[in-house]
Amino acid sequence: MSSGRIFEIKRFAVHDGPGIRTTVFLKGCPLSCLWCHNPEGISDEPEIAFHERKCMQCGDCFMTCPFGLHSIDENGTHTIKREACRLCRLCVDTCMPQALRCFGTEYSPEALFEIAVADIDFYKQSGGGVTCSGGEPLMQADFTAEFLSICKASEIHTAVDTSGCAPWQAFEKVLPVTDIFLYDLKHMDPVEHKKLTGADNRQLLENLRKLSEQGMPVEVRIPILPGLNSGEQNILQTAKFLKTIKSLTQIRVLPYHALSGSKYSAIGRPCHMPTATGRENIAVQQVVEAFGRENLPVCM
Repeated sequence: MSSGRIFEIKRFAVHDGPGIRTTVFLKGCPLSCLWCHNPEGISDEPEIAFHERKCMQCGDCFMTCPFGLHSIDENGTHTIKREACRLCRLCVDTCMPQALRCFGTEYSPEALFEIAVADIDFYKQSGGGVTCSGGEPLMQADFTAEFLSICKASEIHTAVDTSGCAPWQAFEKVLPVTDIFLYDLKHMDPVEHKKLTGADNRQLLENLRKLSEQGMPVEVRIPILPGLNSGEQNILQTAKFLKTIKSLTQIRVLPYHALSGSKYSAIGRPCHMPTATGRENIAVQQVVEAFGRENLPVCM
């Protein structure tokens, strides 16, 4: 039996495709975007998160941990020796205030479907369904395809939210059971794209072209970071490229925010998110107007 590694399941989601949806966040991503809002989804391995503001300093975790990896010093600072953690999850299970959490739980496609199908009436009434997101769901393409095939058998609408940075063979596995792709587009210049995400954009642009050739509905999503990808030249190049995507249903322009910084410290990962400038909404409006002048379907 196959299994997938999931770091979150969000019910009643309304921003991950049409209607009311259940969004399944799969662990692992080939990119390291500077502004990543889900850093707990970057690594494909399970991770322990510690949310300091929830900690009551009861000491249950360091009394429970069989390897002595938790400690609280005289100043009340809670430290975890993450490099030695074997992810037994005993500390998570014993933490009553839920200051500790493990990101990365194994599900079978059938078990995940039982969670998703509980809201099938809401999907039908709202035109919603199930979305596989991440991380990058195509890093677990076999599992994603198997899970979505079960959903399709129950006539549940399906979406895949992807960065596009995956082999085309991974797309081919999910194509027959996907109704729409939500596709990230960050920068048209391959050098700048690599600076922002850790990888150039040639693969994702080619995959987007292929989806268009297949006639697969695609909603393109563009996070706008003032000063990084909001420049006129990049926006015009983006518009020119998107005019070639015949199966494009919508361009959704997203404002940047830096509200996820605490997630990085919780999992012990350095945070490189740019500082919000206060001009994010203005930059988004300018981009929306630019796409509108090019007669492209665009919204915020």
